[in-house]
Amino acid sequence: MDSDDRRVPSGTPGLDEVLQGGFLSGQTGIINGGPGTGKTVLALQFLTAADGASLYIGFEEREADIRRNAELLGIDLSDVTILDLSAGGERFFSEDSYTVFPADEVEGEDLLERIATAIDEESPERLVIDPLSELRSLLPDEYQFRRNISSLINELKERGTTTLCTTQPTSGRVEQDLKFLGDLTIEIQRTTDHRSLEVTKFRGSGSADGRHTYRIRSDDGGRVYPKLAPGNFHREHTRDQLSSGLPELDRLLGGGIERGSVTVLSGPSGAGKTTLGSLFLEAAGNRGEQAFGYLFEELESDYLHRSGEINIDIESLVETGAVRIEEIESLAQSPDEFAHHVRTAVEEEDAQIVMIDGITGYRLGLRGDDSQAELTRELHALCRYLKRMGVTVLLLEEVENITGDLSATDEQISYLADNIVFLRYMEIDGGIRKTVGVLKKRFGDFEQSLREMSISEDGVEVGPKLTGMRGILTGIPERTDESG
Repeated sequence: MDSDDRRVPSGTPGLDEVLQGGFLSGQTGIINGGPGTGKTVLALQFLTAADGASLYIGFEEREADIRRNAELLGIDLSDVTILDLSAGGERFFSEDSYTVFPADEVEGEDLLERIATAIDEESPERLVIDPLSELRSLLPDEYQFRRNISSLINELKERGTTTLCTTQPTSGRVEQDLKFLGDLTIEIQRTTDHRSLEVTKFRGSGSADGRHTYRIRSDDGGRVYPKLAPGNFHREHTRDQLSSGLPELDRLLGGGIERGSVTVLSGPSGAGKTTLGSLFLEAAGNRGEQAFGYLFEELESDYLHRSGEINIDIESLVETGAVRIEEIESLAQSPDEFAHHVRTAVEEEDAQIVMIDGITGYRLGLRGDDSQAELTRELHALCRYLKRMGVTVLLLEEVENITGDLSATDEQISYLADNIVFLRYMEIDGGIRKTVGVLKKRFGDFEQSLREMSISEDGVEVGPKLTGMRGILTGIPERTDESG
């Protein structure tokens, strides 16, 4: 991020990263969005980050309501001066009033004078006009509106006042005029369960591309979760091999998986994907490395109980802090938020191995019509980031086919993988057994054979190479003549 003295902190966590350092001092920004998108929250947080005087000019809410609503969101406006220009109810009910606004305010002259007086008296370092588009209805025509607003913005720039103005989408030239007059434009959109924010214009500065998640929470205010840009990150790391803690599985993998690699563990329901992933978490914890497991499809308590039942002691490693297991509610969290969560684990808690269980649950947090393309984009960015930071990644994916033709993944993410470990069922003599094999290994050789795998209260056992059979991957193998 840009750290020069021209930058002004936005006051909204995460937004400075999108703005590559913050607003530019003395500029005017336009925050455009429909009702309820969170424009005012972002503007108020901008004011509370001021070192000097800050002034809020509002046309829609009474001052008492503004301060009360801000307090509920954890925003302290005690040092912010508010000029309340909202219409009082007594005007509507007054016997000698025929309009909501008196005649002098219809012309807008009195209102502009009050704004000018407040700015002169406060000499604010930061100023918010909420919403600027309200002035349009109080001035006689578009020419007068543009002329007066242009004059105001130029004067504020001369004074070095950094200004934010909120606007709502409108038809005609008004919206375009407002965006043209501003140095910065931030567009906020809201759906039923999701807000997003995009910087569409920023004079004199770059900004992070794309639409970024914007979340507002009680007692915590607004926060932006920037879209992950993996090219901005790098950390030196070795390519040493990491053991699963199970010698037979390591032999299948040519010694283990490489640090900083991505491994897809693929198989049908119940085949043992989470179990194999847990082996790597346990081995990492026992080596003294910080490991994180993110559960999209299972409760932490169920996961720890199941692990203990098959002699994988994740629970004691969780108690010591060597392993962290976290449930992720995908429907309540966007990929941007999850990426931020993972970044915090990597950059602040030194996570060295990350397991995501599983891809189907992760997909539920995606928005948009083209979820397959979005899944690929989001996972690509997350995995690239983790690889560049030297973090070893385990992606667990469930495939639908229990037997039949081998499919490495149903989600078309095989290209992300440096290693693909697949699990399959097979039926022998009327019994169902599990097999494990390696389909791909980018950084070295591997054993190109299948082994039987069993999971019991004694733990995980990977047997010798399966020989004397053909058609194992169909799920119904046949014995060859050599097997007798």
